[in-house]
Amino acid sequence: FLTGVSDLFRSGYESASKHFNPADVEVNVAGRSFLVTGANSGIGKATAKEIARRGGTVHLVCRNKERAEVAKGEIVTETGNQNIFLHIVDISNPKEIWKFAEKFKNEHKLNVLVNNAGCMVNNRELTEDGLEKNFATNTLGTYILTTALLPLLEKEADARVITVSSGGMLVQKLNISDLQSGNGTFDGTMVYAQNKRQQVVLTEQWAKAHRNIHFSVMHPGWADTPAVRSSMPDFYQKMKNTLRTEAQGADTVVWLAVSSEATKLPSGLFFQDRQPVPTHLPLASTHSPPEDEEKLMEVLEEFSQKFKSTSPG
Repeated sequence: FLTGVSDLFRSGYESASKHFNPADVEVNVAGRSFLVTGANSGIGKATAKEIARRGGTVHLVCRNKERAEVAKGEIVTETGNQNIFLHIVDISNPKEIWKFAEKFKNEHKLNVLVNNAGCMVNNRELTEDGLEKNFATNTLGTYILTTALLPLLEKEADARVITVSSGGMLVQKLNISDLQSGNGTFDGTMVYAQNKRQQVVLTEQWAKAHRNIHFSVMHPGWADTPAVRSSMPDFYQKMKNTLRTEAQGADTVVWLAVSSEATKLPSGLFFQDRQPVPTHLPLASTHSPPEDEEKLMEVLEEFSQKFKSTSPG
């Protein structure tokens, strides 16, 4: 069992937060535009709400229209911020992401992208495009949305991309030989952890390639969210009294999105409770050769181009 796992629960947040500087997040971000995926519940919604409270224009990207409308209403009512926009996009559907991004680029500006949408499907399921669902959502969806929106981010001062990963990635070494988990027995938790490792690699690679955008990836800790309840029911039952609140899980996302302190640190780091933390455990053999990391980028680029429609409209 990992040392420091207790840090991921509510008690860990409470002790870490004693060292937070509240002024870091007491900022007005009016005039700045934020896009949050998976924004209708859990950490995504908590993040969107905190940004809205600080005056930001928030674009909620959600899959389910009904739930999204409810979340939007709640955010507007609680924050009094009217600049909340809704976009219905399924992040597991690459064609849909491309179409959305092309349209978005023509109509809006973007300062900060928060890649929060994710899923943990416990049985191997394929999307209509024949992609394994966890990979399609967590890795390819994140890759395509970010890549498609980079030109928009490049135009802005202080542009940022934050990806919500998980400490689960610490148990996985990047495996590019089986991105769609077709070999061997399928273990949803491990596939999810592998996708989360892939997000860390993506962040590090993007940080090298796009110097004028600040990239970060973070672990929210274990929070009491609908996703944890549905995808890890046993864990939830055992641990529910020790889990962080959604707002505590979202705290570092908000800090990375709005504070000036975050961008004083190098781009490409992995954060937990407003601190950069190592992406590998001591003595763990989870490091990959650079060529594997480059290969991941190449494969994702090939996938993404395959779904990019060349037809007008």
